[in-house]
Amino acid sequence: MRVVSVEMRDFRTYARAEARLGDGLTVVHGPNGAGKSNLLEALYFGCTGRSPRTRNERELVRFGAGATRVAVRLLDGERRHDLTVGYGTVPGATRAERRMTADGAPVERLLDVSTRPLVSVFLPDRLELVKGPPGLRRAHLDQVVAAVWPARAQTRREYARVLAQRNALLARIRSGRASQSTLAAWDGELARHALELTAHRAEVVALLAEPFAQRASELGCSGQATLEYRPRSRASDVEEFAAELRERLPQDLERGFSGHGPHRDELAIVREGRELRVYGSQGEQRLALLALLLAERAVLARERRRTPLMLLDDVMSELDGERRELLARELSTDGQSVIATTDLAHVPGAADSSVTRLRISPGAILQEAIAA
Repeated sequence: MRVVSVEMRDFRTYARAEARLGDGLTVVHGPNGAGKSNLLEALYFGCTGRSPRTRNERELVRFGAGATRVAVRLLDGERRHDLTVGYGTVPGATRAERRMTADGAPVERLLDVSTRPLVSVFLPDRLELVKGPPGLRRAHLDQVVAAVWPARAQTRREYARVLAQRNALLARIRSGRASQSTLAAWDGELARHALELTAHRAEVVALLAEPFAQRASELGCSGQATLEYRPRSRASDVEEFAAELRERLPQDLERGFSGHGPHRDELAIVREGRELRVYGSQGEQRLALLALLLAERAVLARERRRTPLMLLDDVMSELDGERRELLARELSTDGQSVIATTDLAHVPGAADSSVTRLRISPGAILQEAIAA
């Protein structure tokens, strides 16, 4: 599965624009503020139905326009597929809406579409994944689990459903509208999904650990870099987890919600025994994020025989020449990658005939070269 092109209408700074990608490496270049990041965001938005930069989709609509639309054309062998995502107010509607289609048919979630390409994105904004709150890392870890084993995504949804039910019951017990005796059934169901979710996360972290450490070292992260999954529970079966919940019931009733379970777990990104979230410089955090995304790329290529489309913005600026060569070589070996840069000289091999080049000026995209 590869992305052939993306078309944008009233997306960020683009009124109307189209970009065609090569089979391997595509380099997007232009001055700061020209719209390079917006193009990468449009690719991600068109493949996933969400933005990697904002939760407020109104920000995606070009100033002065009422709606935006992104269309992504795909090829799977000789078979063509199309994904579209639109957001905004259309005639007859009372509020802004998001609309998505796959091969012309409306869908609720692009993430469930089998013909959708896997996508991984490196943006300066995504440093929050390393230095931000644990919830961001948990959500990302669950996305990687779903990418490696799509059927396992249901476990996370079931856990969230049961957790919400238990929290609602805690609120009723706290207000005197329900009895504590009604908790046992929910505790057992929550425990079952919690143990399954924890096992899935631990398994994917084990798959990522070695390629992450290797790439962190190659990229110049000083000292040993490791991933550590830190679950709150030490239970080995449903009864042990349910016992942990009963032990913490007084605190849960006082707070009004469940404070124990995989929704409180942590994925720690560590260098020499210290968390980069707290002790790492911004440069070290950038390297760790890039190493993590490259490790996920390697795992997905091995486990699913599907290499994700890599979208990398301003990734070369803090790497020396040797590590730029290493990164460019890895991204050129398999799958598609798009690198945005202000300077073509920062991307080794950018002038080669095997590389597709797009030059960006404010609101416009010039196709300089297309590599088949």
